[in-house]
Amino acid sequence: MEKKQIAIVSLDARAGESYGREVEGLFGKYAEVLVYNVQDGSAMGVLPRADLYVVSTDAYGSAEEVARHVPVDCPTMAIEVSFRWSELRKLKEIPEGTKVLFVNMTQTMAREAITQLNQFGINHIQLIPFYPGAVLDEDVHMAVTPDEMRYLPEGMDKVINLGQRSCTSGMMIEIALRLELEFLLETAAFQEYFRSIATNNYSFDQMFAKSIRLESQFHILMEILSEGVVGVNERGEVFACSHHAEEITRVSSSLIIGKRAEKVFPYIDFSRALSEKCRMEAQVKKIHGANISVEVVPVLRQEVCVGAFAILQRFNDVEMRQNELRKQIFHKGHYAKYGFGDIIGESEVILRAKEILKRMAMSESPVLLIGETGTGKELFAHALHQASRRRNEPFVPINVAAFPENLLESELFGYEEGAFTGAKKGGRPGLLEIAHKGTLFLDEVEGMSPLLQVKLLRVLQEKELMRVGGNRIIRIDVRIVAATNESLEQKVEEGSFRRDLYYRLNTLPIMIPPLAARDDDMFLIIERFKEELGGNFILSEEVQRFLKEYSWPGNIRELRNVVEYFIYTGHEQICMEDLPPTVLSKKLPKLRPVLASGEKTEESNALSDTLPKQNFSDALPKRNSSDALPDRKSSDALSDRKFRETANLVSDSVTNSHSEVFLFILGELYAASEQGIATGREKILEKAHKIHLPTSQQEIRNILAEMAKNGLARVSRGRGGSQLTLEGRKLWENCTHPGARER
Repeated sequence: MEKKQIAIVSLDARAGESYGREVEGLFGKYAEVLVYNVQDGSAMGVLPRADLYVVSTDAYGSAEEVARHVPVDCPTMAIEVSFRWSELRKLKEIPEGTKVLFVNMTQTMAREAITQLNQFGINHIQLIPFYPGAVLDEDVHMAVTPDEMRYLPEGMDKVINLGQRSCTSGMMIEIALRLELEFLLETAAFQEYFRSIATNNYSFDQMFAKSIRLESQFHILMEILSEGVVGVNERGEVFACSHHAEEITRVSSSLIIGKRAEKVFPYIDFSRALSEKCRMEAQVKKIHGANISVEVVPVLRQEVCVGAFAILQRFNDVEMRQNELRKQIFHKGHYAKYGFGDIIGESEVILRAKEILKRMAMSESPVLLIGETGTGKELFAHALHQASRRRNEPFVPINVAAFPENLLESELFGYEEGAFTGAKKGGRPGLLEIAHKGTLFLDEVEGMSPLLQVKLLRVLQEKELMRVGGNRIIRIDVRIVAATNESLEQKVEEGSFRRDLYYRLNTLPIMIPPLAARDDDMFLIIERFKEELGGNFILSEEVQRFLKEYSWPGNIRELRNVVEYFIYTGHEQICMEDLPPTVLSKKLPKLRPVLASGEKTEESNALSDTLPKQNFSDALPKRNSSDALPDRKSSDALSDRKFRETANLVSDSVTNSHSEVFLFILGELYAASEQGIATGREKILEKAHKIHLPTSQQEIRNILAEMAKNGLARVSRGRGGSQLTLEGRKLWENCTHPGARER
């Protein structure tokens, strides 16, 4: 057997050598392992051909860069890494609550590794990312590193070196499948490797462990198959006959096991399949007066035929199965179930959103639905399709974030027969093909990988696609509706989302209002949920007031859960003590968010509408056009008076609907300014969640924008973060120490 060639490409030379040794240890007998890395220049230029390229995600930085270095027709896959169980046990011995630096060569790698450790149950210690350029502003004396000792800061009392992270068992399995070396998965070396590598895919590991013991599990497979199956060994002796095969052939498996198949089933050509090692295509046979489709498939192990299976199907069973599959496709969601009439609400913001979407429905351009999680974006997508010219064509929804990259590609674009191990005979159309003439709804589109973003962009531009493993162009006519609960603009700035795709999807953007901005709709929605869930209760006035003031971080989805909770209390009248504990624990006033870019309504005018008659922005000290402070001598008195008005206004309004979040943000910016640094939205949001303050990134963005507008803060568009101005610092000091300015 000719040796395969596996090329390992990494950013760091030491990491590449480590990955190469591990792959060599498992595949060295059947494959030559070549190692390239960017740091020493060996990975630059067009690399030599190989049967499989295994590339680190940080080696080249983008799919386009990979394409420049890897020969065009060479298959590629990503390096996936994990920790060994033996190293994780060291971390579990660290006392609970200990602050520990996690030291790695980049910020991204450090945060990724910390996330992975959290998934493996390392949650009892506080892991702090540290990397070249990071500032250590906490009192920490212990560090953990995956063999990156060179980046350790001084002053560490204890250092735990976990060693280079190892390749995951899933990656090794994929290499074996791609190179048709899956028989190696049963070897002792592979099994020992799988046991040593940490994974949170417990169910997968369990299924894989069971799959290698086919003898003990075979009867389960035989019984769940809808076709009749007869199996013979290399000598043509029957060793298996499924229940469905017994019904079709009218023989009992107990009477034929071990007998020659040619005597029991003379109409099944097992002998030719065994001798010629070839598949016998389906043929129609008359068996007991019924037309039966008979197909024989040989089983090859290292080019040796070790047996064969016959697959038997009644013609009417085949037809019924096809009809059932068509019904399933239809009922799996490939049609729009809801219209605008199903969107409950009479508030101004929801009526306006519906009106805009109805006009957008008549267009053929992509629509981008922007809104917090739980706001019902998929419901709006259904309604959009129902109101469009494509209403009689398929509506195909898919949650992009729910699929791994390789599976998402085959789901969206389909695949041809033989495209990969396990690919169905005849291939399969993807969701883009199924949605032809209709609408494809991409939920959580921000979760799409860079490689698939490129392929989706081509579909939008050229209206054509190519299946995985295919060589023919398929023309399609699909309207794309995408949804996101994150800022795609920020993703573009960060480099995780393509700018050209963003502008394609953002042709017709619309903000879906959160529940907190729909006061007038809440009780209408409650009544609808009561009807759906069979509830019969009334809300006390106190509960009604509480629900109106609650922030609803989970939006409509959270409201439905609350209604269901009320039903199971068994009380006819719901009082404060009947509120769910998770809701009652967050008894904080809500922040009414901005609903659309640059536009505000009376309900959503952040930081201004619940204040006294004086406008908030008018009460704040302003800068002139050159952003310079007023002359001290001429304006000191006016400045002090203006400042006191502002400070008193904010201080007196602590109970209004915005003060809780506003003052929290003001305090965080002040704390950062005391350290001489800026702070970003994500960090503010993270700290807010730690203290159970219900807010969102959009709310924080709105408040920061208002603070910048009124001269309280300087807000960077990129990753520069936000900083308080002198007026902002004075405002915080006055709120916390009212007499500070007089001193």
